[in-house]
Amino acid sequence: MANTVTVLGSLNVDTTSKIEKIPLPGETISSLSRSSAAGGKGANQAIAAVRAGAKVNFIGKIGKDDAGHFMIDCLKEDHVNTTHITEDEVAGTGAATILLDKKGQNSIVVYGGANQRVTAADIDAATEQIKTSDFVVAQFETPQKAALEMFKIAKDNGVTTILNPAPAAEILPELLKVTDVIVPNETESATLTGIKVTDEDSMLANYQAFKKMGVANLIITVGDKGAFYANDNSHEFLPAFKVKPVDTTAAGDTFIGALSSQLKPDFSNMTDAINFAQHASSLTVQRMGAMPSIPKLAEIQAVAEK
Repeated sequence: MANTVTVLGSLNVDTTSKIEKIPLPGETISSLSRSSAAGGKGANQAIAAVRAGAKVNFIGKIGKDDAGHFMIDCLKEDHVNTTHITEDEVAGTGAATILLDKKGQNSIVVYGGANQRVTAADIDAATEQIKTSDFVVAQFETPQKAALEMFKIAKDNGVTTILNPAPAAEILPELLKVTDVIVPNETESATLTGIKVTDEDSMLANYQAFKKMGVANLIITVGDKGAFYANDNSHEFLPAFKVKPVDTTAAGDTFIGALSSQLKPDFSNMTDAINFAQHASSLTVQRMGAMPSIPKLAEIQAVAEK
């Protein structure tokens, strides 16, 4: 039976410029091409979860503009429940400017806009969806206080909480105490713990640091190398599947969305869920764009069976 996932997060229109190389400070370069697509960490994770088979609710904010309506239409097209996406009277819809070099690496500048105006009241309005979910997911492109409110409601109702601390920022201590699974990349993990990620021992040290903060389960994504997970029962590094990347945008978001679609609330299938999520990400990086690059369940299953 499919998981029900509620995602709190950002809704951004992404503008991608393909370039030869990332410019140096003060350098002006020409763009090889330019395109726009739906994105935002929250929206990407929601789409990844729904395409991987989950039933998905979304909580977020848009501006009163065409970009906001475009984002809602994109989510609805994939059958994400958009009931709790509201319009903000002041700020515009979020946006991201992405510089993508020929090796597939990117640099991103994000305008938060309406994303930064999600409140605890917006979360409370979605209480019923939160209570009936298997998992709730949040990142840091919306306010931490909103994430805290959602996680509190989730924990009061036996719902598992997943936190993607990206972009890395100082975390509210009380938010970590109601986080079941934290999923940073290696840079974010090191920023939050002060322990550089270099090998499995340092990853275990990161786990111990997060455990002291109140989080019982850690997954560190390490780009094209793979992913490490640890809890009190076990730990393991799972290597990534080797592919030639075209665009790494949304790879981490695809991982988290796909993971939430498959993971059991008791974490008994952690290895299988991580491998499934890595298969999903391996497909995403072989395509251009954020949301348009995220694979569907049949595609993930096909590569997983090879």
